[in-house]
Formats: sequence, C-alpha cells, structure tokens
Amino acid sequence: MIQIHDIFVCKPGNASKLAKLCKEAMTADKHVRHIMTDMTGQFNRVIIVSEYENLTDYEKSWEEMMNPTPEMKEAMKKMEGYQDMYLTGGREIYKVW
Repeated sequence: MIQIHDIFVCKPGNASKLAKLCKEAMTADKHVRHIMTDMTGQFNRVIIVSEYENLTDYEKSWEEMMNPTPEMKEAMKKMEGYQDMYLTGGREIYKVW
C-alpha cells in the first residue's frame, strides 16, 4: 500500500477554509483518508492523505481524471477557485509497511 500526502501551504487565514472545502468536495473519493491542518511545524498547511494499493492504482486515478464521472465533475466544480487560497505545495509518497 502507498500513502500520498498532498500538502498545501495556504495564505494566512485560508488553511481552515481550504480544509473545509476539500472535505466537502472529496467525500466521494474512496482514496481520501484524512484532511489535516497543522498544529506544529510550518504554519498554514493543509495535508490531504490518500491511500492506494500501489503506484499503478495511483496512476490510474490520474487517468480517470481525464474522463471524469458526474460525481467527479461536481467535486471539481466545488473546488473552483481553491488555487487562490494557497501559496505553494508539494506531494509526498510513502510506502506503508
């Protein structure tokens, strides 16, 4: 199993807004496990944790985004404008033992 951490460093005052937006928009995504905000370390972070069986499954999820289902289109619509809430971000991929 692999775990993906999509990390967003938000503009001040936007981390909780982005976390709430992600939670509302991503409820149907079976891979999303947690949406977290920081309590220590770097400020203003939102981390979306998702899990996949392997890297092939993860790559398939990107291919599915190219032909979105109605549910995916609805989630994408909810996420409109989210880019204005953050400054930078990154992705970390971990193997779960």
